[in-house]
Amino acid sequence: MTNKIALFLALLIIAGLGWDYYYNDMAASFFLARKTVDLIEWLAFWR
Repeated sequence: MTNKIALFLALLIIAGLGWDYYYNDMAASFFLARKTVDLIEWLAFWR
């Protein structure tokens, strides 16, 4: 991965988080965080 691609992806993530903060009060980010934790716990169970 080049620095240009990494910078673009970082800016895209930051823009998405900023949009979520401004329009959704971070609801989508919290939802994704909770689902990610659930997925990690589910995968740990099957380990």
